[in-house]
Amino acid sequence: MISPPPPPPHAVDRPALRARLDDALGTPLTLLVAPAGAGKTVLLSQWALSRPDLRFLWLEAGRADDDPARFLRRLLRGLGTIDPAAAELAPLLTIGGGGLGAPLLAALVELLAERPGNVLIFDDLQLLTNRALLADLWWLADHVPTGTHLVFSSRVDLRLAWSRHRLRYALLELRQAELAFDADVAAEVLRRITGDAVSAATVESIMERTEGWPAGVQLSAIGLRDHVDGEQFAQRLAGTDRLIAEYLSEEVLEAQSDERRMTLLRMSALETISAPLVESALGVTGAAELFAELQDDSMFLVPLDDDDDLFRFHHLFRDLLRYRLRAALPGEEQRILASAAEWYVANGDIPNAIETYLRAHSWDAALDLLLKTGREAYERVRTAPVARWLAAIPESVRHRRAEAEVLYGIVLGMSGDSAHAEDVLRTLSIAPDLDPGLAVIVHAYLAARVQFRPQVSVSLEDARVALRLLDEHRDTTIPDLLGLTSRGLLHTMVLVARGRAHLLAGQWPDSRNWLTRGLESPGGQYSVYRVHTLGSLALLEALSGRLDRAQELADEALELARDRELLVHPAPADAYLALALIAVLRGTPDRGSLALHEGAMRAASNQRTQLMWVAHLGAVLIGAADLQESVPPPAVAAPPIVRAGLEAAALRDKRLSEGVADATPRATPDLPLPGPLLFEVIACALSKKDAPAARALLTADSFAQDEPIDRIQRDVLAAWLAHVEGRGAESRQRITRALERAAELRIVSVFVWAGPEVMRLVESLPGTPTPFRTEVIRAMRAKLRSSTAQELPEPLTDRERELLTYLPTRLTNAELAAHFFVSVNTIKTHMAHIYRKLDAPNRSAAVTRATDLGLL
Repeated sequence: MISPPPPPPHAVDRPALRARLDDALGTPLTLLVAPAGAGKTVLLSQWALSRPDLRFLWLEAGRADDDPARFLRRLLRGLGTIDPAAAELAPLLTIGGGGLGAPLLAALVELLAERPGNVLIFDDLQLLTNRALLADLWWLADHVPTGTHLVFSSRVDLRLAWSRHRLRYALLELRQAELAFDADVAAEVLRRITGDAVSAATVESIMERTEGWPAGVQLSAIGLRDHVDGEQFAQRLAGTDRLIAEYLSEEVLEAQSDERRMTLLRMSALETISAPLVESALGVTGAAELFAELQDDSMFLVPLDDDDDLFRFHHLFRDLLRYRLRAALPGEEQRILASAAEWYVANGDIPNAIETYLRAHSWDAALDLLLKTGREAYERVRTAPVARWLAAIPESVRHRRAEAEVLYGIVLGMSGDSAHAEDVLRTLSIAPDLDPGLAVIVHAYLAARVQFRPQVSVSLEDARVALRLLDEHRDTTIPDLLGLTSRGLLHTMVLVARGRAHLLAGQWPDSRNWLTRGLESPGGQYSVYRVHTLGSLALLEALSGRLDRAQELADEALELARDRELLVHPAPADAYLALALIAVLRGTPDRGSLALHEGAMRAASNQRTQLMWVAHLGAVLIGAADLQESVPPPAVAAPPIVRAGLEAAALRDKRLSEGVADATPRATPDLPLPGPLLFEVIACALSKKDAPAARALLTADSFAQDEPIDRIQRDVLAAWLAHVEGRGAESRQRITRALERAAELRIVSVFVWAGPEVMRLVESLPGTPTPFRTEVIRAMRAKLRSSTAQELPEPLTDRERELLTYLPTRLTNAELAAHFFVSVNTIKTHMAHIYRKLDAPNRSAAVTRATDLGLL
């Protein structure tokens, strides 16, 4: 992102169009859609010069900007001129999936809101094919704060929802008809470029044939400079627009010396040109001086930075140059591209080297670089470009080098293209001639798909096969891909995958066994895998009721992630979700909102649909409507633990709201009901005073697993059943034991979810209430307090409500960020929203206002 480029010296001011741009500043967006050479960039440059009271930031998109990391670096570089803190937003990208992502977009809106008076121009958007990025820019246009204006400039219509924007904001659209020159403007442009006044007849002929197309008029003017009879030259311009453009461009080239013309043709092989690159790839000298001469001669050279180090040709001019290069020197384009790629390699710019090899169709050279991709691509969440590059290589070439196809399947999965990854890896898994070492890798990564696919049984079988192959091929050499396919790392990955499969199936003991083995294996010491495994174990222990242990594991995972700069990596997702479930089970669901939001974003960043389902279940259990809306269910089947949890939650809501609910038992000796659902089925029976049905389900071994939460649930239900049957002493004994067991683990939710009957049992116990018993009663009454709290004109979000509860602690922003394992910028953003919604100038005022409203 750079300052607006200066308009060329021959440009004619167009005050009427500038006035229309001025009038649109009160709206979020202006749209310019017109073909190449229509004068979009010149008009915007002139507008920027006429408004020194505004800050103009200009981002010219290129094909390489499909990579969100590159796009963001350029965007933040420009925004850094507004606020140096913009650079701190960079880590948020890695949880944006294929685009910028919700956290980063929200932070950008906040930054722009604090620094009004900006115009952000996104030029050449037709070169962006990353639909996720385009959707994010469209979202930004819908949410841009007052005082900021966006301009989208493109050669093609971006197929976004313009109609809604037109109706809501009176969108300004400037298209080819509005940008076309009239005769007066064309005459002035012709005069400035040729240096002499041009006859009315010549202007009329040029206007008739170019229809006011600005580039055509300018090209005509350049051709006129070398013709004595201007009218004859203009009259020779006949035929279709395409032929006119080709003829004019050829006239421009023919006016050049043979040496310069050939240099221009050869330079056109390169997308972006710099003096060192041109000198190396083309073998020319004095490239910097050449660029200066080309700019002086209006040879359609466009600067890409403020220092005039990087350039490109005008697209139309470059296309013609390339066409002529291919006709005049077959094979020269590929030779230049290969030489340019070698220059990029020598200068350490591997991404541009790969892109250039691909344009040269030097598939093997590109693959050589791709297969050397190291672990940092995984650790820094940069596998999407690797997948895109591999996709550009013909399948037949990838299949000749099987390790390339294996790498393709791996990075497709890592970048969130789950279905495609599964197809590639499955096809490889049945290939009869696949190298045994590659077969081990393929089956290990199929097992690792457990959090991406809905079939738990398939994941378990994949893990069994992968472990068998690892054992059978102990002496087989395993190729190194991404630095992640050593035998030790593969073994750890499969152990953890099997543990996760049992976790999603709701099989706690088996899950604990395999996850612990994975954590204790040699590969379990690799930081990213350790964060993954600790988080999954924390999630397991939270679900089983061992909350203190779950807290320790989640904290260890997030502290390690922070130390290794992995907090924005997808790896900590499980740990964040574990913290959210811990808050739910401790009876303080609102305090899990921020952690749930962070976990859900990281799960969604690479489309781990099964973990996204866990996040959705967490949102349902927390109960905040805005949180459930922001964490929707994925469009695939849910894993067993989530299906049971959601069904139980639905039954509970009906039972607690209506006082009674029907639930049909589905348990059999071979297929017991999952714990949460069994608890709710029995509670439904007890709510109807159906003691026989409840007693039949509540047997000694009714809960399939003897986990802490199961024991507490059994005691609570047994106390309730005894009360229904009139056995008061046993009821008090059972509820007391449930409280004692729950107090050791600080599990509150079981009592709250049981409902008012159980709460009366707790409140009616004799003696002075213990601190934990008081906490249980307070948790039940918290809902009543929240329902009587005054509503704000703009309600606080679930995350803001959670942070609000910490304001009286006087923890600093840095301390709050450390507590929640998020960035300081995230805390600042939420704090600013809280102050604004509470109409409070500072923290003390916010606490006072929230207390008055019953929010604290």
